[in-house]
Amino acid sequence: MDLAAGQSPVLELRGISCAYEPNRPAVEQITLTVHQGEILCLLGPSGCGKTTILRAIAGFERITDGSISLSGRLVSSRDVMVPTEQRHIGMVFQEYALFPHLRVEKNIAFGLSHLSRPQQKAIVDDLLTLTGLRGLEHRYPHELSGGQQQRVALARALALRPVLLLLDEPFSNLDPDMASRMRQDLHALLRQTKTTAILVTHDHDEAFSMADRVAVLNRGRLEQFDTPEAIYHVPTTPFVADFVGQADFISGVVTNDVVTSEIGEFPNTQHLATGTSVVVMIRPDDIHIVPTKGADAHILARQFKGSENVYTIQLPSGQIVHSSESSLSIYQVGTAIALRVVATHTVLFPQPLESSGKKDPGHGNAPPP
Repeated sequence: MDLAAGQSPVLELRGISCAYEPNRPAVEQITLTVHQGEILCLLGPSGCGKTTILRAIAGFERITDGSISLSGRLVSSRDVMVPTEQRHIGMVFQEYALFPHLRVEKNIAFGLSHLSRPQQKAIVDDLLTLTGLRGLEHRYPHELSGGQQQRVALARALALRPVLLLLDEPFSNLDPDMASRMRQDLHALLRQTKTTAILVTHDHDEAFSMADRVAVLNRGRLEQFDTPEAIYHVPTTPFVADFVGQADFISGVVTNDVVTSEIGEFPNTQHLATGTSVVVMIRPDDIHIVPTKGADAHILARQFKGSENVYTIQLPSGQIVHSSESSLSIYQVGTAIALRVVATHTVLFPQPLESSGKKDPGHGNAPPP
């Protein structure tokens, strides 16, 4: 998404911190901006603070430091706490929170009592069409599928024309196929209505398919805030590299302005001095298998994933790397191979690999110290 230059943000978080217990912040010094029509994903593992941030934006949690502004208006600080109902925010929860005794049309219209009946009907009619619920308006929630219930929850949130829509893992209760369809439908709906939204998820595929920008969180801190493409191809920390897709980490040394490693040479993208020890991040789709008699590397395992085969490979040093090949490229376990590395982006980290907040940042493949 191309954000207009100089455009005022809809949401500004400036160094916010939240703590449920004294001296134990749940989130710490988070700074983010969200612009009109933008979709932001808060991405990270359980307990990283993403839902806490969402609740602070909604006004359900007090912040202990920093400030939150909506459309230029201060709504949260140490001394300010604007009530949730005065923030003009729409919310969709994991459980959808529909009223079981109300039909679909009444659920959608629930927050519109301040409008005349013709105005309410016009808004509900528009949203029934937008969300694909036309024909279901007289049903009760228990008569709907999970995907239909989610659409009702979205329609109810959008009926209030919020300045910001918050979605807390909205696809977690759906089966994978339904979740995939709903992601596509929700993305199209948000674009059509030009709704500014924040989505909380632990699924990087979900974040990448939905977001204009992604904020990766780890242990209450912001690790990286960037486009999905930059997050995947140019991660700034080992945690981000590993969390958003399988990553292997190869030891290397800068020699004559290139990085030499066991699997080949890489550009010295950081212009480090000769002799500097580094770690090169490599992804399975950067490594390709070439069966070669007498080669020192060999295949340990193959995992078929439908559209691809992911091979586990042992290098002569004993280190493990992975290769992604087409679903028709089938090689037997034990096959001796050479590797052809085609890395479109070279990502270097200091050696030894700094702590990433995960027990095993490289799936067991972090280089020895």
